[in-house]
Amino acid sequence: MGDSAVPRPFLKWAGGKTQLVNELTRRLPVDFGDYHEPFIGGGALFFALFRAGKIRKAILSDVNAELIDTYTAIRDCVAQVIRHLVQFPHAKDFYYQLRAQNPADLDLSMRAARMIYLNKTGYNGLYRVNRRGEFNVPFGSYKSPQYCDEENLHAVSHALRQVEIVCALFDVAQTRAHAGDLVYFDPPYAPLSPTSNFTAYHANGFSPKDQEKLRDVCVELTRRKVSVMLSNSNAKSIRALYASSPFVVSEVQANRAINCRGAQRGKLTELIVMNYSK
Repeated sequence: MGDSAVPRPFLKWAGGKTQLVNELTRRLPVDFGDYHEPFIGGGALFFALFRAGKIRKAILSDVNAELIDTYTAIRDCVAQVIRHLVQFPHAKDFYYQLRAQNPADLDLSMRAARMIYLNKTGYNGLYRVNRRGEFNVPFGSYKSPQYCDEENLHAVSHALRQVEIVCALFDVAQTRAHAGDLVYFDPPYAPLSPTSNFTAYHANGFSPKDQEKLRDVCVELTRRKVSVMLSNSNAKSIRALYASSPFVVSEVQANRAINCRGAQRGKLTELIVMNYSK
């Protein structure tokens, strides 16, 4: 299916996997039980697998509470979310008024509508928070952003109908995944240089120690005979973490457009790590 196929990601997400879906799907195990995605982000692989009829049961999770609330609202009350979005004007003043609101003061459907609107109309589609956990992306320069795609939102709601959505750290997979299941990890990427670090999707960031802990989770899942696939940058630190058996590392090319300097946008080599042979 092409880009017009639904359901598809309803949020723009730094490091989103829409362009790598084909590389990921051709590396999937021949068969797997439940599907787990602990860094759900935009959910490109989940939606591709749903369209292909390969999802039996799924558990989607993330530590980002606003993101998880948005997925939950699309699943449980999509009509109310759409009702808010159709009333939102594309205007700079409105953007900053909405951004200034505390999500905790809003009901679930309004929190979701706020996040979708800010995501689709903010600068470069970034989701970035400060150390207090406050969204701080400036208004973007779009002429007519599509922040209320009713057809896709309804399709996403249908895809999520039987899905468990959890706000949790990535190690939740250790307690939820069973032998034969598939876990796909798409963590914030390890930086290739000191100036390329972008892990501000959560107030606490994602440190080298977090990357090590994630590797340890992958080792434990392997011991339990759970299939693991992981994406990350082609950083020396990541290659070192997954250099030994049972991990198999392959390289893929990806276009990365989220960079404030146009000259630094373009094709990058990224890594796909698996704990099984394909």
